[in-house]
Amino acid sequence: MLPAVATITGGQGVDEGRVTIYDVARHCGVAASTVSRTFSNPSRVNAATRERVRAAARAIGYQPRPLARAGSPGRGRTLMLVVTDIANPYYAPLIKAAQARAIERDFTLALTDSDESPEVEARNLRQLLAATSGGILATSRLSDDVVRQLAQHRALVVVNREIHGLPSLVVDTAGGMRKAVRHLAALGHRRIAYLSGPRSSWVNGQRWRAAREEAGALGIRAGFLGPFAPNQQGGHEAADALILDGATAAIAYNDLIALGTLQRLQLAGIRLPGQISLIGCDDIFGAGLTVPALTTIAGPAAKLGRSAVDALCADLTGRGGHEVTQRFDAHLVVRGSTGPAPVATGGN
Repeated sequence: MLPAVATITGGQGVDEGRVTIYDVARHCGVAASTVSRTFSNPSRVNAATRERVRAAARAIGYQPRPLARAGSPGRGRTLMLVVTDIANPYYAPLIKAAQARAIERDFTLALTDSDESPEVEARNLRQLLAATSGGILATSRLSDDVVRQLAQHRALVVVNREIHGLPSLVVDTAGGMRKAVRHLAALGHRRIAYLSGPRSSWVNGQRWRAAREEAGALGIRAGFLGPFAPNQQGGHEAADALILDGATAAIAYNDLIALGTLQRLQLAGIRLPGQISLIGCDDIFGAGLTVPALTTIAGPAAKLGRSAVDALCADLTGRGGHEVTQRFDAHLVVRGSTGPAPVATGGN
């Protein structure tokens, strides 16, 4: 059983005085992953290194927690993938690619949905992580400290998130946001709004920061609206806020918010892109099927899924780079939902 994960949501419950695997690693000059494997999967560590790690642990008083003990039946060839919302079409290509790569590597992939909740994510991890070799946390809502705590006991890879000391895979949607702001500025928009997703989302903060900084560099105004639930209902609420705000263009945290915004604006009789331009993020299935089709920021979701499994397998076999962040390019897909700023507003 995973120790005390129920108390770790929101970054609480970490015993600051407890000796950790990072202390042991520093004491004997090996990677933290080597310390973790010494206690969780000792057959993957050579005998001399195992003894050196155990001697260091005894010397500084490290006590491995139950999850770190070897011998959990059935977990040897199972990887876990945690996503925030399985209903979000963004995850479909990522999940399929991750599963295919796991099968290629003779692993089974177990999938769990955190329902956009840190509490649910922590509970799922408590119940399932002990039965797996390691996990991939996609767009995790847990704090950095909590994820690091979990990584002391199982190999973890984070996706759409950057955590120092852990394998991290990040799509450069911040760079995509800058491209989106430049696109709107070139169309004459002088006032844009960012339709925020969850405040607990690391990538949400990255996207808003990039949009704000690029707008400032171009001398246009960028306003923050939200946060909104990262689904179509959240988009309906975002549309109402956008109408009151008066911006002539908006960039949404994801395509689901953007599509909900588009629907509500059209129901209100607002023409896109004649009166308001709109950009989403993720290029999910269906983004190009709306009328008008949605301009969006796209990244390689399938490649992300394959690379996450590769990174986790490398970590499990001791060949991973624990402080390496892999970055993937994002690009702007221009469709019909963006156009020139409306003349009647004077560009605001």
